[in-house]
Amino acid sequence: MKFALSLAACVLTAAPALAQDSVKIGIITDRVGFAKPWSEPILQGAQYAVRDLNDKGGLLGRKVELLIEDDQAKPELSATSARKLSEAGAAFILSTTHTPAAIQAQTVTVETKTPHLAPSLTVDTLTTQLPNANFWQTGPLASTQIATLLSYAKQEKYKRVGLAYDNSAISQATAKAFKSELEKAGIAVVADEMLAGGSTTAEPLMQKMRQAKPDAIFLATLLTSENLLILKAYRQYSMKTPLLGNYNFAVPVYSTVAKGLLDGLIFVDAWDPAKPEARAFFAAYTKTVGQEPHAMHGYGYDGVMLAADAIRRAGSTDKDKVREAMQATRSYKGVMGSTQSTYGFADGRRTGFDTEGMVVRAYEGDKQGRVLHTGTK
Repeated sequence: MKFALSLAACVLTAAPALAQDSVKIGIITDRVGFAKPWSEPILQGAQYAVRDLNDKGGLLGRKVELLIEDDQAKPELSATSARKLSEAGAAFILSTTHTPAAIQAQTVTVETKTPHLAPSLTVDTLTTQLPNANFWQTGPLASTQIATLLSYAKQEKYKRVGLAYDNSAISQATAKAFKSELEKAGIAVVADEMLAGGSTTAEPLMQKMRQAKPDAIFLATLLTSENLLILKAYRQYSMKTPLLGNYNFAVPVYSTVAKGLLDGLIFVDAWDPAKPEARAFFAAYTKTVGQEPHAMHGYGYDGVMLAADAIRRAGSTDKDKVREAMQATRSYKGVMGSTQSTYGFADGRRTGFDTEGMVVRAYEGDKQGRVLHTGTK
């Protein structure tokens, strides 16, 4: 809480000093809904990026101002938020809550032609839901996550695996994609179990997993409460089967809510602590804010910096020029991704995360630890 207030204060106390012609970047966040565990640290990373930009002279000789709207992870509110930001003069908008909300926000940005970026969202079809040339996505695609985990599974020579997921639409879609790719790779799914929303225990699910005797268990679960139940049941049965989690386990909230349950959990991540840009960001953020950043903070930081880079290259906040500059982004090295990975929108694509940019990491105690594998090869 102290951390959030300190960054908010940086933005708010600077507001009176901002010139009327400040460069405005809008962000749609979630401060009260189910997306809060990841949306909040993404916002904090974005706030730090604005502070960093202003400390270095701003953009186009002007201060940068971050305009914040809370959509509560509700799609119907996300469109309203995008409208408010557009009318307030935002030169660029970031959506950080969840996919349906980002789609609804696009109904406004396609109309207002406001450049619009989802720096953390992962659904492969997000950029094709609407014909919106003003929208881009730099979150690691679900297909890239799956391919990276699958590459690790092949490295470990897994032949038979279990698959667990919750009943949220996105989790079921993730599980379906996982299953398809596993089967294509000749890896048998010997247990396929869904944990219903509102469950108070995952013991029946874990019993079935144990009976199936898989080489590893893939977790396509995305809801924090359901993940917590699965981790508890896994520990209760003293299981040793490797657990492989999706990138949701990179959300820093797990180090608190799942304390004592995480050691050895393997998960796919877009954050490589060895990347020079990540190390520099980690050190600067920790020194300035007094708290260590995680992957979610990096998404917010890179999102703002990508927008700023496009505005800088456009030499203007003119929406058409910014859109052209953003689409022309190539080989931009942010803090996210593996050591050699970059962002870019080659060949007219609007998804910009490097397909070889993800890593597989392991929890060591309650902390996100070493990298075990990089990329899909």
